Amino acid sequence: MLFEVWAPQAGRVDLHADGAAYAMSPDPARPGWWCREASADDGSRYGFALDGGPVRPDPRSRRQPDGPDGMSAVVDFARFGSGPEWAGRGLPGAVLYELHVGTFTREGTFDAAAGRLPHLAELGVTHVELMPVCPFPGTHGWGYEGVSLWAVHEPYGGPAGLRRFVDAAHALGLGVVLDVVHNHLGPSGNHLPAFGPYFTDTHHTPWGAAVNLDAPGSAEVRAYLTGSALAWLRDYGLDGLRLDAVHALADSRPKHFLAELSAAVDGLARRLGRPLFLIAESDLNDPATTRAREAGGMGVHAQWNDDFHHALHTALTGESQGYYADFAADPAGALAKTLRGGFFHDGTYSAFRGRRHGYPLDRRATPAHRLLGYAQTHDQVGNRALGDRLSARISPGALACAAALVLGAPFTPMLFMGEEWGARTPWQFFTDHTDPQLAEAVRTGRRREFAAHGWPEEEIPDPQDPATRLRSCLDWAEPGRDPHASLLAWYRQLIALRRAEPALAAGEWLGEEEPTVVPGPCVGFRRGALFVAVNLADRPVELPTAPDVTYEEVVAAWRPVALPEAGGGLRLPAETAAVLRCLER
Repeated sequence: MLFEVWAPQAGRVDLHADGAAYAMSPDPARPGWWCREASADDGSRYGFALDGGPVRPDPRSRRQPDGPDGMSAVVDFARFGSGPEWAGRGLPGAVLYELHVGTFTREGTFDAAAGRLPHLAELGVTHVELMPVCPFPGTHGWGYEGVSLWAVHEPYGGPAGLRRFVDAAHALGLGVVLDVVHNHLGPSGNHLPAFGPYFTDTHHTPWGAAVNLDAPGSAEVRAYLTGSALAWLRDYGLDGLRLDAVHALADSRPKHFLAELSAAVDGLARRLGRPLFLIAESDLNDPATTRAREAGGMGVHAQWNDDFHHALHTALTGESQGYYADFAADPAGALAKTLRGGFFHDGTYSAFRGRRHGYPLDRRATPAHRLLGYAQTHDQVGNRALGDRLSARISPGALACAAALVLGAPFTPMLFMGEEWGARTPWQFFTDHTDPQLAEAVRTGRRREFAAHGWPEEEIPDPQDPATRLRSCLDWAEPGRDPHASLLAWYRQLIALRRAEPALAAGEWLGEEEPTVVPGPCVGFRRGALFVAVNLADRPVELPTAPDVTYEEVVAAWRPVALPEAGGGLRLPAETAAVLRCLER
């Protein structure tokens, strides 16, 4: 087997494999690379020593059986077999489901999560989006402090467990998307700086020195990240990647890293003969993120749309703190604007930022399905002081309204695990740092952050307490009893309606004059021959009927809704959503 490693600053590199040491040789064809042939099998332990220093794991390690600081292990992917026949599943028409392996079940493993996949297939979603699975110190955590960007967290089940999960999902017709973090690595267990200039002080991020995308040595760092992304898609059969916080990828080179990555993924999709896609998390509201590369964009296939979330959240809860302040002045208007054009901040002034923010989308060049719409995500729940979900603050009727807006909007919908039954379990911030000083710093920092916003420190969950993670695990007994069972049935009905009605899943933008909004707020908009009507108010509200529309039937409703009299408006009970079929006169 050929072992190789990039270590451009080393004068000597030794391979340590299965208890033996071998001197490695510089690769004359690739400056900075070292290589050595050695006997190894699946599971063989190995690492590299630089200039007589300690043995460190391989930066491209595919498995870390003993955690980020242990020896790497060889993985023979041929042993996994080919898996079920799978032609792939693209993004248009999709319904995504964000899932954290460690809290989807109390067991917190890939195999336990795979046992719950029939629930998702019955729900009707098309893709499972896994939160990060790269190794991190300890057993439990969110995954955004991962290291070893080519490997899989061993307590979840390691590489074999991930492959079993993907195969199980594909066997049920579910695609799998993986959340990957390229903008930083965790503060503990990161051995990359010992090998080369993976980071640079040229730019700074909230996590410190930036990943080196444009300083000397950046070509190899970019290849490292791209190679990792392609390996997830190729070796595990994944269908897409979610890219964390791409606005933190500082890159001044003429061709941005995202454009390089999207081109590489498109090339792999052509070679494999199945669709692959990238979804960016971006705070920039920049249409260039999803604009075609040929038109000067990054070519990413979709991006999260936090503006839709913020508008919907303020309309549902009335909250106005932090970034919600920009949306709270006119929640109905903000919601209507995002439904109509995607971004709320499209060059408008943001009081939260103290400046103008964003750019308008060109609706002709950007299909609506390139934006993801959601009412809840791991960020928007877990970054609250108590990790409280919408279900802790609003009624089942209001939750049903949120579902109708997410699943009826022109965007690609995404659900956060447990949302479909109004889970009452919180989803809190939890860590399992093995470094006592780091653990205390995280614990203290979390409490001080929220204490500054008025929360008593004693009420802030301790991230290091195992009970914090256990509280965040889904309670799978809830879906079997009301009001959870009724809400679950509503989600299933709406998702089935998306499958049955192509106009709902087409990703086409609303008409320029839509949606209709009346105080309450009550919102209505057309999706082909269907009309989605949502009353978020705690009282009945009447939506005016357009002069060229006649309602034919009520297709779905959270509470009974009567067809209006000729020429009359559509009267919606309090906290009710309905989908009606209409005829144009």
